[in-house]
Amino acid sequence: MIKIFCRNSGETLRFNEGATLMEMLDKFNFDKPWPILSAKVNNVAQGLKYRAFNNREVEYLDYTTYSGRSVYCRSLCFLLSKAVRDLYPDCKIIMRRPLSKGYYCVINRNGAEGVSEEEVEAISRRMREIVDADLPFRRFEERTPDVIKLFESMGYDDKVKLLRTSGQTYIRYYTLDGTPDYYYDALLPSSGYLKVWKLRAYHGGIHMNIPNRHKPDELAPFFEQPKTFEVFNESLKWNRIMELDNVGDVNELVERGCAGELIRVSEALQEKKIVKIAEDIAERYDRDGIRMVLVTGPSSSGKTTVCKKLSTQLLACGLKPVSVSTDDYFVNREDTKRLPDGSHDYDNFDTVDHAAMQEDLMKLLGGGEVQFPRFNFVTGLREYNGPRVRLGGNMLLIVEGIHALNPALTDRIDDKLKYRIFINAITSISLDDHNCIPTSDNRLLRRVVRDFNNGSFSARETISNWPNVRRSEVKWIYPYQENADVLFNSSYLIEFAVIKLHAEQILSTVPKDCTEYSEANRLLKFLNYFKPVSDKEIPPTSLLREFVGGSSFKY
Repeated sequence: MIKIFCRNSGETLRFNEGATLMEMLDKFNFDKPWPILSAKVNNVAQGLKYRAFNNREVEYLDYTTYSGRSVYCRSLCFLLSKAVRDLYPDCKIIMRRPLSKGYYCVINRNGAEGVSEEEVEAISRRMREIVDADLPFRRFEERTPDVIKLFESMGYDDKVKLLRTSGQTYIRYYTLDGTPDYYYDALLPSSGYLKVWKLRAYHGGIHMNIPNRHKPDELAPFFEQPKTFEVFNESLKWNRIMELDNVGDVNELVERGCAGELIRVSEALQEKKIVKIAEDIAERYDRDGIRMVLVTGPSSSGKTTVCKKLSTQLLACGLKPVSVSTDDYFVNREDTKRLPDGSHDYDNFDTVDHAAMQEDLMKLLGGGEVQFPRFNFVTGLREYNGPRVRLGGNMLLIVEGIHALNPALTDRIDDKLKYRIFINAITSISLDDHNCIPTSDNRLLRRVVRDFNNGSFSARETISNWPNVRRSEVKWIYPYQENADVLFNSSYLIEFAVIKLHAEQILSTVPKDCTEYSEANRLLKFLNYFKPVSDKEIPPTSLLREFVGGSSFKY
């Protein structure tokens, strides 16, 4: 007999060796408002078919948790790919990226993409048939060469490249009703769990709507993101030119010694975009009278470096930028709102003294003189001890911060004077055609490395605070994304390969006996897929230097 401690109920029960998490579940007495989808065993995410042979600590998870949602969405992607293969065996389904509370997917027929509404309806019907049949997801583990041969026979070149460059001796893969597929982590026990989803024809492909994270029995609200979609398509176009769709493609180029070229291309693409934005601002400065550039984006999107590089390009266009950060208008720390756990809510809109900031901005735009404050993060006080500023000829305000695009920050200033930029890291490559990279993973990895290198926070502390950061982004930042004049994608074609060497050592410092270890372990497993690339060829002005160190910019 083995002893299992359940964190949900706080009780310890005995079970036979080899009992599954699913068999144990009903024995533990705790509230289960939503179906249990997965669990953490000793702080490592596992599927419900996991068998325990030794004493373990278990925490059961539903869809309202990140890990539970991930298991559900991976299984849903398998369901979709299975239905497409059943109906159209000569076609490939490619999960392009998470978008609009779901996944944007395309059907590829002999190199051409496209799908009709009738085909989308047929795929949806086949998915429902598989859900109603409640078919099991089965897991297998075999030698890597044998798994590669299996996927070669199915025409899955993307998986072949990924697994061939993975460096693993054995590979785990899954089947659904006899159809094999590869997913990098656990799936649900069976297809019957996948009751909530919806397909719609979308931009020549398919949008697969997923459940609402707070009410898993309902669909998440669908909303159009035309500007985000356009930016993603632009990145995808360059990936195709470079013949880089998935991680396996990047790994093969790294193995051939082409990492330097990928770095140079990535830098050139970002610089080209910044130059284009600067030229657009300069043109609208002359034509429309723009006097203020508002720049925002979620945590670790690279706002600070983009602003510095943009300032350089604006100078080259004959404009003199004057920068101000919303962070410097923080209210004093003792006046900062608090989160339910008692910690300070630095992302709340009211953490910024927006009335004082708007008064200063209006005074500057009206020809007056202003002394910008500087927030002292040591004392927690806003201080006025810097130089005074007046906007002269060809001068332009750059306002940077997470609330910069919030209309309430500058609602008394004419919109004709504003140019809005939203920065985000929109990952355009995937692990393979059926495994999208979570949209926030590159930002979390950036933040883990930067916080550790700056001595700000340990990896454990950064991971612990990340859910609060994400909730604040959803509330305060993303609602204004589509209002931007331009969206800038700060993701880096070879980013994960470069950041791998920095992040792995830092993530390994997270103790195994804390809840944050689950996320650290997941990120380490994810980074394992990438061939490492040294940052020696990353230039000092690169956006990546903001996170890995060695930047020539002062922060």
